[in-house]
Amino acid sequence: MQHSSSPPTPAFPIPDTTNPQLTLRAIATGMVLGALLTPCNIYSGLKIGWTFNMSITAALLSFAFWKVFETTAHTRSWGLLENNINQTTASSAASIISSGLVAPIPALAMLTGEQLPWSMLSVWVFSVSLIGIVVAIGLRQQMLLRDQLPFPAGVATAETVKEIYGKGGEAFARVKVLLTAAGIAGLLKGINEAIVTIPKFSVEWAMPVKGMLKGAGLSKISLSNLGFVLDPSLLMIGFGTIIGMRAGLSLLIGAILAWGIIGPWVLIEGWIPTEQLHATGYWFGPMVEWLLWPGVTMMVMASLTSFVCSWRGIISQNLEKRMNTTIPSFQQNLSEVSRRWFLSGLGASLVFAVLTQVIFFHISWVLAVFAVLLTFVLAIVAARVSGETGITPIGAMGKVTQLTFGLLNPGNVTSNLMAGNVTGGAAGQCADLLHDLKTGLLIGASPRFQALAQVFGVLTGSLVGSAVYLVLIPDPQTMLLTVEWPAPAVATWKAVAEVFQQGIESIPPGSLMAMLIAGFVGVGMVLLTESLSPHISKWFPSASTMGLAFVIPAWNSLSLFLGALLGAFLMNYAKTWSERFLMALAAGLVAGESLAGVTSILLTILF
Repeated sequence: MQHSSSPPTPAFPIPDTTNPQLTLRAIATGMVLGALLTPCNIYSGLKIGWTFNMSITAALLSFAFWKVFETTAHTRSWGLLENNINQTTASSAASIISSGLVAPIPALAMLTGEQLPWSMLSVWVFSVSLIGIVVAIGLRQQMLLRDQLPFPAGVATAETVKEIYGKGGEAFARVKVLLTAAGIAGLLKGINEAIVTIPKFSVEWAMPVKGMLKGAGLSKISLSNLGFVLDPSLLMIGFGTIIGMRAGLSLLIGAILAWGIIGPWVLIEGWIPTEQLHATGYWFGPMVEWLLWPGVTMMVMASLTSFVCSWRGIISQNLEKRMNTTIPSFQQNLSEVSRRWFLSGLGASLVFAVLTQVIFFHISWVLAVFAVLLTFVLAIVAARVSGETGITPIGAMGKVTQLTFGLLNPGNVTSNLMAGNVTGGAAGQCADLLHDLKTGLLIGASPRFQALAQVFGVLTGSLVGSAVYLVLIPDPQTMLLTVEWPAPAVATWKAVAEVFQQGIESIPPGSLMAMLIAGFVGVGMVLLTESLSPHISKWFPSASTMGLAFVIPAWNSLSLFLGALLGAFLMNYAKTWSERFLMALAAGLVAGESLAGVTSILLTILF
């Protein structure tokens, strides 16, 4: 028997050049669905800092839509490869939030009062995303064919698309569940916004206080004041189902630690101005201004440590594999993006990104060029981590750039935030396209056509996403970091920029020691998780997720935990049904409430 250290070359389908792929209706469908789904991610990103991958949702909805037209109007059948172009376009549009719309851009507005007009914001977001597309095209051979990284979201989309084309009735069943869930969530949100406010359910319990709080006319701290109430939000239940039990438990633990233990102690110590507190109501606004510092520190340190551990592990696991794996011979066919087009796109995206930094934000061209070159490197790293784990470390990449520019150009909050914006946005779009290219590789799609679809997608997302953000948040300085819009990602970027702009004097009293402890806890928890066996580590709390609970209201963490608990219960006691419909149900709840929330705000503005 002969042994070889080279892994076998997988039998990838040869790209199909006979069936329709890049058709006008495929691009148009993807752009329309992307325009509808982008507001969902903008809304949820500003609410809880998380977003949903829209690839499978777009594939299901388009299949059902065109199947109906095929039956009633006898149109040409909606092919699998056309659907792949549709989902590539739609998912890239919906992932436009990684380009800064729910993080550094609002943070810049909060710190400087500078709110970009729609035209400038759209161009900026598009320029950031374009870098990610070009980098992804250049990485396809190495990461998908040589290294054969899993890119789990791409595999899940490929399996779903093949399944719905193998069993057409299955797609209609999933779409029915998705649309029903969306309708229920949207109706509940509409009732809550337009007809009658559905109250949050609370348990009456309070602790008596003395000292400064007593002197300020406050006789107690209640669970309701701290945010421990149940919120009738199906969006949070849906997201909880998606993120799973480990993240749900981490949020619950983080909320108890932040809002149930540290928060009351900080209040009693007098480190939060008592004039901002009232005997009734929620104290989220005044308290989060203190709690965000240890929370952000824990998130940043845990994310960076996790990234370093992942990167080291990836290098050790794949070095020999990369040396020995051969590329399938079909790789050089006409479906590839040619070297000439790739180099032209690389140069154009670099110049475009440099010009937008210089013109829009008056960043020196030397620093602008350095930001883009650093972005190329960090986007590659982030894409590899995403390929291995399915998680794109957008925040960690942005923080690396923020820390770098904080040292190179201290005190300049604009260059600090916008340079980090370039890195984070490019990393997000690079990973999104590579997941889509993985889907295409598994079903025999043309990577050239998918790259073009991604461009149409980010164009749609840039135009629609920028408009939605400006409509939802016309005044970031007064609207964000509030009960209505907690915006945890904005808090993270803003806090890092403030330290470099104002120094440690910008930190509230008593929080510096909390930050040091939180940093050590974040690093220690990640290192401990890495040392545990997979059976144990999957239940060990996530430090970065615990840090998030410091920055969002406690009721959000409770709802997300309940959603995760519900998902785990269904997976255990209704496994077959859950495998078919649970993600469609969760996606419907997220999309329905998000779209209803955006519609409510638009109607308020118009009427």
